[in-house]
Amino acid sequence: MKALLSTAPGGPETLALTELADPVPGPGQLLVRVKACAINYPDVLIIEDKYQFKPARPFAPGGEIAGTVEAAGEGVSGWVPGDRLIAMLGHGGLAEKVLVSAAMALPLPEGRSFVEGSALILTYATTIHALLDRGGLKAGETLLVLGGAGGVGLAAVELGKAFGARVIAAASSEEKAEAARAAGADAAIVYPRGPFDKEGAKALSQLFKDAVGPDGADLVYDPVGGDYTEAALRAIAWEGRLLVIGFPAGIPKLPLNLTLLKSCDVRGVFWGAFAARDPRANAAHLQTLFRLWEEGKIAPRVSRTWPLAQGGEAIAHMAARQAVGKLVVTMD
Repeated sequence: MKALLSTAPGGPETLALTELADPVPGPGQLLVRVKACAINYPDVLIIEDKYQFKPARPFAPGGEIAGTVEAAGEGVSGWVPGDRLIAMLGHGGLAEKVLVSAAMALPLPEGRSFVEGSALILTYATTIHALLDRGGLKAGETLLVLGGAGGVGLAAVELGKAFGARVIAAASSEEKAEAARAAGADAAIVYPRGPFDKEGAKALSQLFKDAVGPDGADLVYDPVGGDYTEAALRAIAWEGRLLVIGFPAGIPKLPLNLTLLKSCDVRGVFWGAFAARDPRANAAHLQTLFRLWEEGKIAPRVSRTWPLAQGGEAIAHMAARQAVGKLVVTMD
C-alpha cells in the first residue's frame, strides 16, 4: 500500500509518498481501505512537531477518514468486509489502508459519499461540544463566529442556527462571507488581514461591535486567534463567553481587565480530551449530529479534493488559510 509519510519535522514539502506492507488487524481492530481523508489544521501542526501530540516517525498525517472494512481482528463483532465507515484516528489517514479501533468506528449512512463522510466528525463534534458544553448556548442568543467559512466556522454557523441562535459570521473575504450566508448566517462581515496596529485593532473591534449590535455577542466562537481575539472580546456582551478553538493567526495575549469590565468568561475547548474523558457524552453528541445530518440541518461543505500523491498540497492550502469549508484527499 501507499502512504504519505512525515519522516522529519517540516512543512508539507517534507512528506514522501512511500510503499509499505499492508497492516494486519490485531484484537479489536478493523483493517480499513481508506477512500477519503479530510485535512484539518492539526495536520499542519503535527508534521512540524507543533501539535499537542507528537507521534513517532515515520507517520502519515490525516486524522479523519472514511472507507470500507477489509478484515476484522480477533474479538470484533458487528463489522464485516465491505461495510462503510467513518472514524477518527489522530494520525495515519493519508494512506491507502489503516487500522481502526472497532469501538471508535461509526457506520457511514447509505447515500452519503466517502468524501462527505470523512469531513463530518472533527469539525462538527468539536463545535457541538464547544457551543453546548463549554458555551452554554441558548436559543435567542447572539453568536459571533470568527473564521466563519472554514470547516469549524461553517459548522458553528449551521449548529448555531440549529440551536436557535442569531448567528453573525466574520471572514476574510467576500467569497467566504457568502459561504457563511449560504450556510445560514443571519449576517456576515468581511474583516481585513492582520496583524493590526493600534488604530487597526480599534477599527476591527468596532466592526465586530457594529455587526453584533449594542448588546454585544453572548457567545464568541474563535478558531482564529491572533489580534482577532481581543477585538472580538471587546464586542462581547455582559456575562458573555469567548470560546478558544485554535490559533492559525497566532496565540493571543489578552488584557484581563476586559473580563472584569464585561464580567465575561474565556473558555478553552479541547474536544479530543473531552471525548476521551466522557465518551458517553460524546456519543450522545454524535447521535445528535447524525440526526441533524439526516434532517439536512448540517452538511459538510467540501470545497476541493486532491489525490494522495498531492496530499501535501492540501495541507499547504490549509496552512495558507485559503480553505472554504473542508479539504479532502481521496485514494481513488
